[in-house]
Amino acid sequence: MMAESAAGSKRIVHQGIVQGEIIHGGDLDAARAAFPGAPEPWVDLSTGINPWPYPLPPIPAEAWARLPGRAAETALREAAAACYGVPSPDRVAAAGGSQALIQILPRMRPLGTVAVLGPTYAEHAAGWAKAGHRVTAAGALGACDADVVVVVNPNNPDGRVVPPETLLALAERQAARGGWLVVDEAFAEVTPECSVAPEAGRAGLVVLRSFGKFFGLAGVRLGFLLGEPALVRDARAAVGPWAVSGPGLAVATTALSDSAWITATRRRLAEAAARFDARLAGAGLRVAGGTSLFRLIDDPQAAGLYNALGAAGVLVRRFDYRPDWLRLGLPVDEAAEDRVTVACETFKN
Repeated sequence: MMAESAAGSKRIVHQGIVQGEIIHGGDLDAARAAFPGAPEPWVDLSTGINPWPYPLPPIPAEAWARLPGRAAETALREAAAACYGVPSPDRVAAAGGSQALIQILPRMRPLGTVAVLGPTYAEHAAGWAKAGHRVTAAGALGACDADVVVVVNPNNPDGRVVPPETLLALAERQAARGGWLVVDEAFAEVTPECSVAPEAGRAGLVVLRSFGKFFGLAGVRLGFLLGEPALVRDARAAVGPWAVSGPGLAVATTALSDSAWITATRRRLAEAAARFDARLAGAGLRVAGGTSLFRLIDDPQAAGLYNALGAAGVLVRRFDYRPDWLRLGLPVDEAAEDRVTVACETFKN
């Protein structure tokens, strides 16, 4: 049985006894409570967010002092369309984070059946179930027979990729039944070749993008829905006016338009992930998957390793459904990388 704590962490309960707690990504307060003797500052590898954020551009004073204007939002949607390869900005809706869109989408169609290709980000199933839809978890795409099919691509946490042609064929089948294929591309910036965003506007296809992960600016709280113009209009109405802050509009419009930084960052992340993989392998660990924003460790001693890392002041992500998995984001520098690998080597040896 699962129960949610007030902080959003999942507690595993058996016969009324708390066996352990799944600390939510980025929840350093909970980590400090769980490991009170850990050294400071913590190395937070629990979120899969780029540790080298986009450099903040100058923000006009009026962005802080005035309600966001229509022209600024239009500029953001145009920048997002150009960055993601979407044919037109009328196929782009912006909201205060992709999480907001995950919660809004289930209220935008009649109650029905939903299949989520898993294991994956749990908020998708939770959002559709909370809205009253009948949700099932599917272990393979062929088992996804429902009014709405949800695919995270690349997947979180194992990095599984479904080829775009497979997704587009599924979207066509979903449209024929009046359904949707929802593709969450929160980590697709690092693998643009797997994105179906350029096909946004096809019947039955709904694409979600997250700004904060690749650009390392999760605090901006910005996400996008890409789809048919009518659905985009409905989504914009559902999120309401001024959905993105003035400073957020200014920062994101600049960042999404910076193609040189985007290209260089893809290369930097790929090189850093390969280097981190080598360090992890040297510490006796097996990297089972991931993207260049996070790595997935598969180890029968994962529970003990999680505790050893926590005692060393390193927060990683563990999973109630796979106790042999740990997900690690990229360390920001060599000192952080050393703390991770020393803790792993000490535990394994």
